[in-house]
Amino acid sequence: MSTPRDVITSYKDAPTRTVDVGGATYAYRELGPRGGIPVVFFVHLAATLDNWDPRIIDPIAAGRHVIAFDNRGVGASTGKVPDSVEAMAEDAYAFVTALGFDEIDVFSFSLGGFIAQALVMEHPELVRKLVLTGTGPKGGRDIDKVVATTYRDIVRAALTRSDPKEFLFFHRDATGKAAARAFIDRLDERATDRDAPLEISAFRTQLKAIKKWGRSSPDDLSAITQPTLIANGDNDRMVPSILSEDLHRRIANSELIIYPDSGHGAIFQFHEKFVPVAVEFLAR
Repeated sequence: MSTPRDVITSYKDAPTRTVDVGGATYAYRELGPRGGIPVVFFVHLAATLDNWDPRIIDPIAAGRHVIAFDNRGVGASTGKVPDSVEAMAEDAYAFVTALGFDEIDVFSFSLGGFIAQALVMEHPELVRKLVLTGTGPKGGRDIDKVVATTYRDIVRAALTRSDPKEFLFFHRDATGKAAARAFIDRLDERATDRDAPLEISAFRTQLKAIKKWGRSSPDDLSAITQPTLIANGDNDRMVPSILSEDLHRRIANSELIIYPDSGHGAIFQFHEKFVPVAVEFLAR
């Protein structure tokens, strides 16, 4: 059992660890007090361990054991990125169970939310609570257009020497631009032991999986009985905001938050409002 001085509560200070399972080595970081049900973070398209906002993770880790990980073929994790969301979910299941957990809470964003849904559909006994942010259901309208939107904004970012997330996650008005810059600065707070960047081939495979998810037949989300918190901005260009409302309608035991004048990265722009809600939901 950890003593108070052993507990790491700042994500920038969490060491990167590895675990071998199924022929792959998974990289992960953990922080917060050990014991109880951990909160496992499922990250977004093109992201590695270094893409989690510390203003989201740190407050949750103040009272909970938090684990963030690179899925197969992402960042410092070895192996090949699967070309389907369902296969990514099976890899996540292998990772979690390799750490010895038989029950977790899930915090997910964007692609991570697709993976989280696939995980809970296939392994409902593993998940106690579910947080779905900036995401949508399998077969959701216009999810397959993420590919075109992503490439377009990568070009826009390159022309202005910006991070693509500034375009993909935030409005390009004064408020959105300020929120974007603050978010990008927070991602750079970790000075050492940075994660390996995502390879281009892995990124393209993730996009292929997203397109397949968007064009697949919908799942019966009435099967999800876990308490679920859903959040997004009111104008998400990547995963349309209406799909968050669709999730809310189809998952009976769910709560929905839509933040005004914001996009895909609304939980990062409104972290001061969102985090207390998420902490209360997970502790409830």
